[in-house]
Amino acid sequence: MEKPGNKFGIHRVISPVGSLPQNCDKLDNNMDILYDNEILIDVQSLNIDSASFHQIKESCNADEEKMKARMMEIVATQGKHRNPVTGSGGMLLGTVERIGSKLQGKIDLNVGDKIATLVSLSLTPLRIDEILKINMDIDRVDIKGKAILFESGIYAKIPDDFSEAVALAALDVAGAPAQTAKLVKPGQKVLILGATGKSGMLCAYEARKRVGPTGLILGNARNENRAEYLMKFGFCHKAVIANAQNPAEIYEKTMEATGGEEVDLVINCLNVPDAEMSCILPCKDGGTVYFFSMATSFTKAALGAEGVGKDVSMIIGNGYTKDHAEITLELLRESSALRKLFEDKYT
Repeated sequence: MEKPGNKFGIHRVISPVGSLPQNCDKLDNNMDILYDNEILIDVQSLNIDSASFHQIKESCNADEEKMKARMMEIVATQGKHRNPVTGSGGMLLGTVERIGSKLQGKIDLNVGDKIATLVSLSLTPLRIDEILKINMDIDRVDIKGKAILFESGIYAKIPDDFSEAVALAALDVAGAPAQTAKLVKPGQKVLILGATGKSGMLCAYEARKRVGPTGLILGNARNENRAEYLMKFGFCHKAVIANAQNPAEIYEKTMEATGGEEVDLVINCLNVPDAEMSCILPCKDGGTVYFFSMATSFTKAALGAEGVGKDVSMIIGNGYTKDHAEITLELLRESSALRKLFEDKYT
């Protein structure tokens, strides 16, 4: 008989006792025991959070074997994949292997269903038996292993009209365009940092729809080549070519692009740290900064805004918002250019 489990997965926490799975130092990743409110997943791929993957890749000098060893070490130590430096995880693709008795008949899943988890690997009990391949350009790690989804965990079934790779890539950042849809208003000026990445492209497309004919979408690119790549899709009105870790440069280039006006909304889709002030400086008083990047220091953001006298609302990049998976996949169905971008890069 299966043991009863806590809705939020606290029963899997080893230390410190009483903490939640995301905050804890170590989870029980014994996959031989399934609690009554858990889903056991046979894992195929991990989509590592961009900030986390970038940090691991950089610290290992892009050596695949060293990266494999580092990831195995993280999971062996914590029972989950939470990068000790960035604190972030990612999400996974796998097949439902078992469903706890409490959940059977109460959820829309069956054994054999292919799903992407929409909760972070930083709170997901994970066992890696073997790392098969690291896909350096798309932050994906193919493995043999198992994982647990808690009763409170959210997921998406892989739709029939997308390849697994494309669906995984889009769902990994589903919170960004869905939150953008809620934040952007007609006629606004919007700056997107990291606009050439997958979350940035999705946000740019959604934002351009929302601002209408009187709005302005600015996409940040680090050089001329990236700017040319960005502009060919037509999601941004103008490219802001500047180093996203140089706030003064970002501010100056943004002001040039707007004719001297600060923007209403800044969206941070970067995978590098120290860009907090690059988001805050070009945002007007009463404007909003949306930090989707997991490389963000909210201490730096809060104290930095205070230090330059900026009265801006700052939103933590919650990876979840209602219907975010459906909204994001619909964007790919809606835009042939966006879909081709994802298919070319992730398959």
